[in-house]
Amino acid sequence: MSEFPKTTLNQVNRKPARGQYDRDVIYPLLDEALICFVGFNDGEQPVVIPTLHARVGDTLYVHGAPASRMLKMIVSGAPVCVTAALVDGIVFARSVFEHSINYRSAIVFGHGRAVDSDEEKLCALEAITEQVARGRWKDARRPTQKELDSTGVAAIEIESASAKTRSGPPADPEEDLALPVWAGILPLSIQAGLPLSDSKLLDGIRAPEYIAGYRR
Repeated sequence: MSEFPKTTLNQVNRKPARGQYDRDVIYPLLDEALICFVGFNDGEQPVVIPTLHARVGDTLYVHGAPASRMLKMIVSGAPVCVTAALVDGIVFARSVFEHSINYRSAIVFGHGRAVDSDEEKLCALEAITEQVARGRWKDARRPTQKELDSTGVAAIEIESASAKTRSGPPADPEEDLALPVWAGILPLSIQAGLPLSDSKLLDGIRAPEYIAGYRR
């Protein structure tokens, strides 16, 4: 089934027309986002932590130090909420009240588990590496066993999710259209600069195309 069922957990209540529940909408959004925000309750207070991520099917992977509070909470099996957002533009209206942002956001819910096998851990780390820059995994040195053992990886099985998006021009009321104020959209996007080579780089090594021509 492509769509997640609407529940009290994932249903968009504010401006419900912007809500979407289709995996074909939610998953590409998660895949495009460079970072996500993992929310959980550490037993004393709610916590939200930004981190790298990668999705493989209906599983979201995150990694970090095994002693990190975030990983400990995820692998405990407690409920986890993960969000990601992309900003596509600033919407300038004729009134301050109608200013907005064109955006795409996703929120997923699930329960976590520890990734213990080296095979799955390597698959997760490859996915996270490729999430940052497609093509990097085959170029860079793979983790040693010592590095693998010192890296914690958690898997979050996506059980419920929704997306919320806004696009288009400002929604000024009719009476404001005659105001002498500029209105419209200022598009925004992630734009990579020129690669800066490490000072200790061996002679003759140039940035590969997936870095020199980096796009998201």
